[in-house]
Amino acid sequence: MLRSGRVAAEYFDKYQLEADPALLDEVASGMAPLVPEGTEVLAGLEMGGIAVVTALGRHTGLPCAFVRKTAKSYGTARLAEGADVEGRRVLVVEDVVTSGGQIAISTGQLRDIGARIDHALCVIDRQEGGAEALVTAGIRLLALLKREDLDRD
Repeated sequence: MLRSGRVAAEYFDKYQLEADPALLDEVASGMAPLVPEGTEVLAGLEMGGIAVVTALGRHTGLPCAFVRKTAKSYGTARLAEGADVEGRRVLVVEDVVTSGGQIAISTGQLRDIGARIDHALCVIDRQEGGAEALVTAGIRLLALLKREDLDRD
């Protein structure tokens, strides 16, 4: 069962790469050239996107924001912790994309607080309609790897 509610015959265990510092560094190194020119902040989505965005920040030198699924009700009560996103060009970073649902939700919330977003970047695009769904939300999905790449290898 995937977060999207879909049942899949295979599961990409992203935590295997996110928990391995050398592999995570290699993934981030591969993603760095995909960051669109003019990006001012990298925004990692809770939970899987947090490790990826932190490693990517090391390779790009860009500040990072850590985006919750919902703003917490205590402490700072913020949706996005870390770098300020208001009025800035933000790249949403996720680990695996299936339907694109969480990216669409989080992008809408970030736009509500002033972020300018037109791209998202993921490690793996499962190619199950996420990229197409995100286009309707004004988001172009970029991916280090696509399902077809993994099937071929």
